Amino acid sequence: MTESTPVNPDSSAGAIVDYAEIIVVRHGETGWNADGRIQGHLDVELNHVGRQQAAAVANRISKEMKISAVYSSDLKRAMETAHIIASTCDIPEVTTDPELRERHLGDLQGFTLQEAAALKPDAYLASLSPRTDQEIPGGGESFDQLYNRCISSLQKIGKKHRGEKVVLVTHGGVVRAFHKRSAPTEKLPGKIMNASVNIFRLAEEEWMINTWGDISHLSETGYLETAFGGDKTSA
Repeated sequence: MTESTPVNPDSSAGAIVDYAEIIVVRHGETGWNADGRIQGHLDVELNHVGRQQAAAVANRISKEMKISAVYSSDLKRAMETAHIIASTCDIPEVTTDPELRERHLGDLQGFTLQEAAALKPDAYLASLSPRTDQEIPGGGESFDQLYNRCISSLQKIGKKHRGEKVVLVTHGGVVRAFHKRSAPTEKLPGKIMNASVNIFRLAEEEWMINTWGDISHLSETGYLETAFGGDKTSA
């Protein structure tokens, strides 16, 4: 980073802003979130509450900031949220990227945690491991594998949109990985709620968290207090 292109968090008029501001939104609620059922790569749509949440976060973003693009995981629950945001913000298209998918959770997918513990004990125990390189039986990813693919994707987006604001709609596990990249020594501060706003600023190799877990726009819509899939289950 050179003196002529400083990071300027205040971005005052006429200043050169040498970072991309990425507004990361976890997708709206699904019926499986509400039931405590593990989704992973399974393609589940938003429920009625999730669509209301998507509309609420879209309305907030459209009023508070001018965005240049909308990116999304290619899973339905993220894409539907992203399309509602794009439409409200007058962005003509959503760019999808499978690298922004939720963590693949192997044999856990489709089960509740209680069902998985009884029917898929090996996968269930693997999911409890503190090792970040622990894969989940049944083709599931380790946290390290999730981390490497989604961090690489966001790095490319940040480089492309330096000086701009873009929205990215993704999943709880991916947002956890972004937090780890931005604040590697800090413990994750609470659960990642559906349709929450998390703002990251990417400047060269430096990632900064500007806003974390903001759900003030959901005061009238309501939200799932368990935040299933936005905690360590990454579902």
